[in-house]
Amino acid sequence: MTQKDYLTAEVLEIFRHNPERKYDVQDINDIMKLKGATAFKRLVKVLATLEGENLITINNGGRYKLTPTTEEVIGKFAANDKGFGFVRVEVEDDNKEEVPDIFVPKQSTLHALQGDRVKVKIVKKANPWNDKGPEGEVAEILEHGVTDLVGEFQPYSDVQIKKTGLIGYVRSHDKKLASYPVYIKDTGIHPQMGDMVQVDITEYPSNEFPTRMLGIAVKTLGNKNDPGVDIMSIVYSHGVRTEFPDDAIAQSEATPDELQPTDWVNRRDLTSDVVVTIDGDDSKDFDDAVGLTRLANGNFKLGVHIADVSHYVTEDSPLDTEAYERGTSTYLTDRVIPMLPFRLSNGICSLNPGENRLTLSCIMEINQKGEVVNHEIFPSVIRSNARMTYNNVNKIVEDHDPAVSKEYATFLPMFEDMAELHQILFKRRHERGAIDFEETEAKIVVDEKGWPIDIVLRDRGTSERMIESFMLAANETVAEHFNKLHVPFLYRVHETPDAEKVKSFFEFVSAFGIVGHGQADNIKPIELQKALAKVVGTPEEMVVTTMLLRSMKQARYSVDQLGHFGLGAEYYTHFTSPIRRYPDLMVHRLIHSYASEGMGDKVKAKWAEQLPEVAIQTSTQERRSIDTERDVDDLKKAQYMTDKVGQEFKGVIASVTKFGMFVSLENTVEGLIHISNMRDDYYEYDEKQMTLTGSKTHNTYKIGQEIQIKVLRADPDQGQIDFIIAGQEPAPQENSRPKARTSSHHGKYERRTNQRQTKSSDRSSRSNRKR
Repeated sequence: MTQKDYLTAEVLEIFRHNPERKYDVQDINDIMKLKGATAFKRLVKVLATLEGENLITINNGGRYKLTPTTEEVIGKFAANDKGFGFVRVEVEDDNKEEVPDIFVPKQSTLHALQGDRVKVKIVKKANPWNDKGPEGEVAEILEHGVTDLVGEFQPYSDVQIKKTGLIGYVRSHDKKLASYPVYIKDTGIHPQMGDMVQVDITEYPSNEFPTRMLGIAVKTLGNKNDPGVDIMSIVYSHGVRTEFPDDAIAQSEATPDELQPTDWVNRRDLTSDVVVTIDGDDSKDFDDAVGLTRLANGNFKLGVHIADVSHYVTEDSPLDTEAYERGTSTYLTDRVIPMLPFRLSNGICSLNPGENRLTLSCIMEINQKGEVVNHEIFPSVIRSNARMTYNNVNKIVEDHDPAVSKEYATFLPMFEDMAELHQILFKRRHERGAIDFEETEAKIVVDEKGWPIDIVLRDRGTSERMIESFMLAANETVAEHFNKLHVPFLYRVHETPDAEKVKSFFEFVSAFGIVGHGQADNIKPIELQKALAKVVGTPEEMVVTTMLLRSMKQARYSVDQLGHFGLGAEYYTHFTSPIRRYPDLMVHRLIHSYASEGMGDKVKAKWAEQLPEVAIQTSTQERRSIDTERDVDDLKKAQYMTDKVGQEFKGVIASVTKFGMFVSLENTVEGLIHISNMRDDYYEYDEKQMTLTGSKTHNTYKIGQEIQIKVLRADPDQGQIDFIIAGQEPAPQENSRPKARTSSHHGKYERRTNQRQTKSSDRSSRSNRKR
């Protein structure tokens, strides 16, 4: 920030802090304690600039005042447990510039709760000279985001029940809702003390009762200490559907267990082709099979065969309605909440070995450069020759294990060719700029009661990467095929990062000798890939990766073909997992529709009307599922660390904020060292460099730095873990977290959600999300 920008920012802040007060030039000069005629002239120019930007106005008496605004916008309210919040403004047009979040002080929230859709009046415009966002007040709550919640029940005594007509109250474990107990009416079920209860909210906070809600207990999940109740409490609190309605179950039960003669009509018989499924050891639903042959011209013929779920989940049927509402399967520590009933997902839709199964096939001829030179997409019938696991394929192509190679000798040449093709495809993706984020994956091992007993790191070998390459190739091929037919379609998109974020990223990494090339408003993925490549294997790799992820947008579904920036792909969709993702099921339905009904105006109009809503719904449900999975992981990791309080571990600083730093252990557990517990010095936060530096000792902490920590506290209810630096003592306090804790975990949530939606949902997720 230049000296002029600093002065402009400070002057505007004076007006923003006192929006009703009028100032003349001398008033501002005195407040800022400016000296001399030169400084006074600069101040006059600054005031002229602010007036020109319509941020302040001047009256006939030469006095300035903050320009009042009548602007109102609509958005979602994000609550903070301190009472204030932020409103994320709804942007209807994808091409419209993103509006900064609006800060809402505690006294101006109108008692809005987390997730409420609100109309907010802007009372202070943003300060563009110091990046402070606008401030507003909630004018109206348009729609409540929380209509039910899950919490722990505390009963009233008989005297209290008789006096109030209420049987007790439920308090949520969610910190954003914990200060709003829901008092339970006598008209619902009667839980027992300590039960985790789902409550329908009937009355919300008001001026008369600002921290109280009323509700009816509708479902008891069990006592909070019963096995599995902890996970299901999180599932219900996120609104994830767990039970299939009767009509969907009836449709599932009526589905045949094996193919019928009519199923073969208009399908290509590929049952004599050699194809296999390759999945994790614990996978039970197999929705993709692959086969590979060498052609006489030296090219590869790759077949990707995907379970034709749309044949059984027909349009507008009960199963389809339920799958649409769920949007995706949700994979938790010891269970999966499926998008489809297990009778389908593990039965007729699963490509089990030796069984004839309906598929949609994408057959690609790929040359030695990794280019798809020919392709076909068509309905088919296959019979998988073997159920292979990642471990066994890795033993063949990496370890050349003689026993495993002998057992699967029939497929040995095909697996070797597959490994070779994967290297070719990977090289091509790399050359076009695909950004290869590597993330350590962990599996939380639990006992029969659901208590975590170990955290095992997963290695991604050649087989995992190989299948990923083949699925990416099929997804790109299908997307390009239908885009060039100019028909309505559903794409998986990952847009180009905002110019300002790209600029900030390259300003940050310039300290490591990394120079950005190209235009910030039209950056190419290969430029970011090159930046990341320069620090691979260095201590700076983690901080550069973190900053790069923060620059990225989230992947989502869209009817517009916007490309996939992270993959460096011009065309991309989700075609390969219809058992667990509704967008893939919809893509299959589109393929069938255009093949059987044609591509006339009537057909195109039908899908053009339906698909925008599908894109919004499936993107929303994906985020809901990711949030649920994240919260369950945090719960189980906090449980795992409860008996390790007081123990020391080596970790790496994963994130640095003004309130402390997150440290990641080798087993992927993360905890916060709150700044109040860094007692050896007074630490100052450098936002641009993301460092904490001691004012006396000049000790500096930065992302990627190794550090020895001691576990201070583990709170499973909040899914939070606190560390202190080994050798230091914590700040004296009651046995509770510092108040800044919620904001810190909100930052952690934003970082991790963006990582998972940028990376995992399109890249490495297949291995740990398929079961």
